Amino acid sequence: MKDTVKYLDNSIFLSGEINIKSVPDISEAIDAIFKKEKPITVDISDVTYLDSAGVAFLESLLDKIKTYSKAAFLQGVPEALKPILKTFSSQDIPLKESIPKVGLFEYIGSKVVDTAEAFHQLLIMAADVFYWAFVGLFNRKGQRKGSFAQQGVNLGVDALPVVGLLSLIIGFILSLQSAAQLRNFGANVFIADLLSISLVREMGPMMTAIIVAGRSGSSIASEIASMQVSEEIDALRMMAINPIRYVVIPKFHAISVVMPMLVAFSILIGMIGGLIIAVGYLGLSVQTFVSRSIDILIMKDIIVSFTKSIFFAWIIVIIGSYYGFSVKGGAEGVGKATTNSVVASIFAVIFFDAVFSLLYL
Repeated sequence: MKDTVKYLDNSIFLSGEINIKSVPDISEAIDAIFKKEKPITVDISDVTYLDSAGVAFLESLLDKIKTYSKAAFLQGVPEALKPILKTFSSQDIPLKESIPKVGLFEYIGSKVVDTAEAFHQLLIMAADVFYWAFVGLFNRKGQRKGSFAQQGVNLGVDALPVVGLLSLIIGFILSLQSAAQLRNFGANVFIADLLSISLVREMGPMMTAIIVAGRSGSSIASEIASMQVSEEIDALRMMAINPIRYVVIPKFHAISVVMPMLVAFSILIGMIGGLIIAVGYLGLSVQTFVSRSIDILIMKDIIVSFTKSIFFAWIIVIIGSYYGFSVKGGAEGVGKATTNSVVASIFAVIFFDAVFSLLYL
């Protein structure tokens, strides 16, 4: 049995045939090893034959190792023996497989390649969406009847309460913090100028986009991801229906219309929150606050604000759709796709808001 059973570095190496005839001799040799050593791993890479008795023997050997070790491993299982182990094993035997170590530069390189590939797929998705969105303006074939109105309600009307509430609080807090400083310099009247500029050019579009990304962007990603997992997207393709044209374009058209309205509503409610502070804390009149808020704005500010809102709306739909279509796995994959879409959308909104600020400062 010396040629069949060997011990080296806490591992027992078996070779040859392990069957009902050879098991007693192998067991005797291994018992001699256990008297002196405490092996953890059993290597059968050189085993040529294995029957049910051999599988039972290996299981008992691993159980014996587990009496003094937290884990016992069976490694080097030949491909020809794996079906035999799977058939006759009464328990799941953990197979210790050597996992190659990935170096730092390999890890960074793989991440760069994966990111570049994902960005390439995102650009392809964006091109398809813009193309079919333009075609859909003149030919509504391939879209459900009434889908535009339905998506307008889901993405716009249903978002009004949360947008209004948060905008009121943001306007209130922004005015309160600014008023405390302006009051020290006797510049109470400038609270209207500060609030009007900040809400119209920055806070209104950006905060509304972030709210919509968290609310509606997650809804878009989860809906498409659920359709992808349940194979509804494949069913649409089998019926010669373009999934982007059928699922995404109604959302794209609807959010392009409702997003500027949501931004205008957010700015108005935010100004009301500032008005409360201006009148109650700084002693300004309503007329003074309203007149200065309007006089300080120019047409460029309004154009930039609504341009931002439409651009942010497109970003939210495209990113949400991309993560929805690229989902993998079941319910867990849907959750990951939804989370990733919200994070990516918010990051993109903030990044492009900074770009717009640099371009139109």
